[in-house]
Amino acid sequence: MKSYTITVNGNVYDVTVEETGSTASAPVRPAKKAAAPAKPAAPVATGKEGSVKVTAPMPGKVLSISANPGQAVKKGETILVFEAMKMENSVVAPEDGTVASISVSVGDSFEAGAVIATLN
Repeated sequence: MKSYTITVNGNVYDVTVEETGSTASAPVRPAKKAAAPAKPAAPVATGKEGSVKVTAPMPGKVLSISANPGQAVKKGETILVFEAMKMENSVVAPEDGTVASISVSVGDSFEAGAVIATLN
């Protein structure tokens, strides 16, 4: 058995996985893709950065932006969704505040540690 700690939207889960040794596998079907959402307008740069920097946890590509500059957010609320290693991941607000800036747009790629948003 192997144990892993997984964090999803700020919630931490301890998971134990058991290898059965079986080589038989069920048929794999691709997941149905949802209809593509309408492309949102590019975020408006306010020209000011907030005091709380929200950084990218890993390299990725922006799929959607859920918060706009000037919008109030609560701790754990999704700011944007990005794709990394063929998985969708959320970047959430680390604390309550107001979005001061978002420095990426839908389709942009970024590196781990890049500042992608700031909060006040």
